[in-house]
Amino acid sequence: MKYRRFGRSNWQVSEIGYGMWGLAAWKGTDMDEVLKGLDRAVELGCNFFDTAWAYGDGKSELILNALLKKYSNKKIYAASKIPPKNRQWPSKRGADINDVFPNKYIEKYVDGSLKNLGLEKIDLMQFHVWEDEWAGIDEWKNIIENISKKGKVERWGISINRWEPENGLRTLETGKIDSVQVIYNIFDQSPEDRLFPLCKKLDIGVIARVPFDEGTLTGHFTKKTTFPKGDWRNIYFNKENLYESVERADALRPYIPPKMDMPEMALRFILSNPDVHTTIPGMRQVKHVVANMATSDGFGLKYDTLVELRKHRWDRTPTKWSM
Repeated sequence: MKYRRFGRSNWQVSEIGYGMWGLAAWKGTDMDEVLKGLDRAVELGCNFFDTAWAYGDGKSELILNALLKKYSNKKIYAASKIPPKNRQWPSKRGADINDVFPNKYIEKYVDGSLKNLGLEKIDLMQFHVWEDEWAGIDEWKNIIENISKKGKVERWGISINRWEPENGLRTLETGKIDSVQVIYNIFDQSPEDRLFPLCKKLDIGVIARVPFDEGTLTGHFTKKTTFPKGDWRNIYFNKENLYESVERADALRPYIPPKMDMPEMALRFILSNPDVHTTIPGMRQVKHVVANMATSDGFGLKYDTLVELRKHRWDRTPTKWSM
């Protein structure tokens, strides 16, 4: 496992982190397999785990709690998120921050996550949605400063809404935010335009989420793919999105390097960008943990491959189903 400096925090975080949404909130999860996968991740050098209260109403945080206790002799960075009070994912333009992240609510959920995680201090607490129009509001800045002074949170971050990588630039310039989590993959390359350069300038940690475009960049989906009843992907992968996603993924197959599969190519595309400090694939099977961790070996994709993959940039705008 290779490690990268996580912005001004100076943390050395594993290039491949662990996204903990699917293991607690998706249908059809084998928890015995999940727990084995978490153990294997730590054994292979993963030290960055990203969870949230919203992942199973605290269940994912409790799972991480057990992992932290089991490996108390290792430094594992725990990142969690405060859910929006109005439970709207993503947030909407013009939303009143008092309806989404009022002061007392912020501290309430910090305290709740501390309890779930079994920690005295959370390494990274993130706002699970964000609107850049809140950048000029002092209340949230004051409350996170107070919480940090109390020793409850080490660093603060924002998780940027899907397909809106520039909806946070002014907020980062306030100096109050230490990290940003954003969708970045072969299709979603737009963070390279303005977000990544600003993060580099301000020395802000970058977490790339959704490295497989919710699954299409694994190359396993077809136009007939279905998901379990109640699985949120039934909404996201409506016929319109599923068909085009599969077609675009299939168009990548000629560029997969020899002895490599599409998931490995997708991760190595991200790791080829030094502006990304860690990426957090969701993993529910040990074999996926092993395969994903193996991509952190210091070798990115060749220049010619990167040139071809950049032609597959897919600029999208939020919709009613994109969540």
